[in-house]
Amino acid sequence: MRESDLRERALPAGGGGALVYPPAVRLRDLGEFGLIARIERAVARSMRRSAGVVLGIGDDAAILRARAGEDLVVTIDALVEGVHFRFATQSPRAIGRRALVANLSDLAAMGARPLGCLLALAAPPSLPVRTLDAVLAGLLHEAGVHGCPLVGGNVARARQTSLSITAAGAVARGRALLRRGARAGDRILVTGSLGGAALEVARAERGVGRVRRVPTPRLAAGRALARLPGVGGCIDVSDGLEADLAHLLEPAGLAAELDPARVPRPPGFAAACRRLGLDPDRLALGGGEDYELLFTLRPGALATGRLARRLGVAVAEIGRVVRGGGPAGPTRGFRHF
Repeated sequence: MRESDLRERALPAGGGGALVYPPAVRLRDLGEFGLIARIERAVARSMRRSAGVVLGIGDDAAILRARAGEDLVVTIDALVEGVHFRFATQSPRAIGRRALVANLSDLAAMGARPLGCLLALAAPPSLPVRTLDAVLAGLLHEAGVHGCPLVGGNVARARQTSLSITAAGAVARGRALLRRGARAGDRILVTGSLGGAALEVARAERGVGRVRRVPTPRLAAGRALARLPGVGGCIDVSDGLEADLAHLLEPAGLAAELDPARVPRPPGFAAACRRLGLDPDRLALGGGEDYELLFTLRPGALATGRLARRLGVAVAEIGRVVRGGGPAGPTRGFRHF
């Protein structure tokens, strides 16, 4: 079936000029080039021109430009159906949003500002076009909000849907936040709250609604943190607090003294966990995908209240860094293997 035939079957979306295909239309009906053209049109409708994009979609590669005196920061992440999400329990729009948020959070953890992103989309030919449209709309929403335009990518056939995104950012030369840098005696702090993403997934898996919550990447907070003196190491909480704190400390032979009671949680978190028969501490310390910033500060650096005002987000001090006392025990958190 040709793209022109499909356009005759499509209906105009309310006021936006976009076309909405009936549920029965699948990617196999669009074809590879029809799918690419559809993504290009969606990007053209939703993306404002960015000063950092010299050349976007339409060539063999995109061209991005950092400002003078900046280093380029590049990250890649993947969302795979059956591993990171299921269409049965998660909103397609939320899946698309979360796919880019995972990358934006990596840029935030380096103190970088976004320049642009690439999408490698793999999907089964049977995937409904309406589902793909919702995923893409979610991704482009986050791209617009955070100034990270989609500048290119690739499409491929696969048994399951996956979105692999490469994002590029820029940070003042030599000022990037790094994982290494923590010292014994440092304070351990985290932005926002933890456990909310894992709680929503647990609810969805028990048939109580779908996963719609999408964390906010702490880009502004990361940039502000990169300008402050006294910062040790920094990482984003993607695999879970305990697991990501181990990434921050164990390579340097360090450990943490944590106070679980000081780990910030969303309002009503403990009660919601009890209703589902879940351990609140386990979710807050081991649940992932909150995409908050976890970092250490020297003892004499800013107090928590002043730090929160500088970063523009709530900050909690949850423990301190100590010297390691031998092999670390198992930590809670997500692992692929």
